[in-house]
Amino acid sequence: QVQLVESGGGLVQAGESLRLSCTVSGSIFRINAMGWYRQAPGEERELVARITSGGTLNYADSVEGRFTISMNNVKNTVYLQMNSLKPEDTAVYYCMTTAVGSRTYKESTYWGQGTQVTVSS
Repeated sequence: QVQLVESGGGLVQAGESLRLSCTVSGSIFRINAMGWYRQAPGEERELVARITSGGTLNYADSVEGRFTISMNNVKNTVYLQMNSLKPEDTAVYYCMTTAVGSRTYKESTYWGQGTQVTVSS
């Protein structure tokens, strides 16, 4: 079984910062990538940022230059530093990992439960 535990969401004003964290635990043999998606009310879930175990980064255009994703391979933890937050960043943020299970040795995608980020104007 694989668990993703997120933390760091909250309510901030526009222009402020937040840092999200997500730790993976359980039956994992190898993490290939970790990332953050978000979903606003009435909208589809969208990629925010993603990082591979090799260090390849991907960002949504809307957050490029404001958000920074990083990963601690030893702690199986991914971080999302969000600066200069805007009201349009308001959403539930979901952590995800693409990992090889230690029992199946197959790659699967796992999701966290989500953490609310609300940015007031």
